[in-house]
Amino acid sequence: MVYIIALLSVIFLGLAALVVSRMAAVVKNVNGPVDEERIGLSNRINGALFLIFLVFGLVGVVWSFAHASNYFLPEASSPHGRRTDFLFWLSMGIITVAFFITNALLFVFSFRYQYRPGRKASYYPENHKLELIWTVIPAIVMALLVFTGWRAWRDIMSEAPADAQVVELVGKQFNWIARYPGVDDNKLGAYNYKLIDNNNDTGIDFSDPASFDDFTSTTELHIPVNKPVLLKIRARDVLHSVFIPHMRVKMDAVPGMPTRFWFIADKTTDQMRNELGNQDFGYEIACTEVCGRGHFSMRIRLIVEDEESWKKWCAEQKPLLTSYPEYASRIPENLKAKAAKYLPAVETATPSDSTTASTQQGGGVSVATTSLR
Repeated sequence: MVYIIALLSVIFLGLAALVVSRMAAVVKNVNGPVDEERIGLSNRINGALFLIFLVFGLVGVVWSFAHASNYFLPEASSPHGRRTDFLFWLSMGIITVAFFITNALLFVFSFRYQYRPGRKASYYPENHKLELIWTVIPAIVMALLVFTGWRAWRDIMSEAPADAQVVELVGKQFNWIARYPGVDDNKLGAYNYKLIDNNNDTGIDFSDPASFDDFTSTTELHIPVNKPVLLKIRARDVLHSVFIPHMRVKMDAVPGMPTRFWFIADKTTDQMRNELGNQDFGYEIACTEVCGRGHFSMRIRLIVEDEESWKKWCAEQKPLLTSYPEYASRIPENLKAKAAKYLPAVETATPSDSTTASTQQGGGVSVATTSLR
């Protein structure tokens, strides 16, 4: 590839030098006598160069596309992704046809109607029919493309279905944090950025009972196959961008302005591995907004699995409240009983515990124990 670019650069410089020399000759002889034979030879050379450039240019375009196709993404793993791809290739097809037609006419006409002694150019002061054709046809094509694109955007950005699985994705320098609703209520609790600390990195607000069973993950995002998934997206610090290339999902994560995107993944990770013949394949969520020096490392694995496996994985995760029971101090008194099931059980103290005191009273022994509050 490097050698091809170098060769094209040399050719370009040579053609540029030729053009400059020709222009210099024209300027030098602009006020002198006209050499008809020299003009005819120059036009024949230029006409031939036009055809040569057309052939090599078209060959280069076709080769470039064929070479780049090896790096194209595979078929999208979501219905809206395949629809997006169809519209993309439809637009590219129309543009490519117009490109080949207009450029072929441009170079062929330059060769066909080059200067010849005795030939006179025809002059059309106006041609309403031709102007109408080249105005109306592109306008209709553009209107159809805009309309179909608008319909696709409307459907993709519509409200998520009521049964969609909700997952919150929070971006920060330089990683993603996925927050899931717990298996008990399947409902995300409230959050407050003022509550963010080293352990509660999404700012879960434990004054909301729906937050008691919420859990987080910074290494993997698991979602069920063939089920709508609603991503609630936000950023903690600077602008980030959620990008799932194989799902054709892309949405900015903006500080102070929550965004969202819903989609259906209809190919599990294992299905994609078998389809591509690559057992090392894995979906991922990357950041496509340069967000600082560590931007390159900002990604998280995406695991698409059947619903039974997904539910099993969710059941194995510990709520944040269970992992860090000290957050129980943030729970209102009237909700402490409801939160008790998510807090570690307090074992009965033994005589060796520091919370046990033994006293001798009237020849008997009484044991006093204390419990956590």
